[in-house]
Amino acid sequence: MTINPSNIEQLIISELKISEDEAKVYIAIVKKGKMDPAKISSALGWSDEQRALAAAKSLVNRGMVIEITKTEFESLHPRFAITNRYRRRCEEEHIPFKRNLKIDNIGIVLEKPYEYARTK
Repeated sequence: MTINPSNIEQLIISELKISEDEAKVYIAIVKKGKMDPAKISSALGWSDEQRALAAAKSLVNRGMVIEITKTEFESLHPRFAITNRYRRRCEEEHIPFKRNLKIDNIGIVLEKPYEYARTK
């Protein structure tokens, strides 16, 4: 199963049951590295830093992002973050956690931009 990078945001929303804001913030942090709400807002064209902060803090609670300081956030490695969220979603919905190729492929697609942002 091949995942098209152009619709990765929609796949994250539908497969991981997270909001559009959370998906946008997660992808921004993956692609750009450690960010604070001002950088996130700027990268996404949002005028409201509180919106970015709320989404980032929600991602921390979902096990996809870590809080480095009170205002700086960093993504976990995509394969781990995506699987982590998927496992929690399965627990929330009382469905068995098992291997899911879509979930695996989302992590694989995000792996290259994640690594590039941290080695440039």
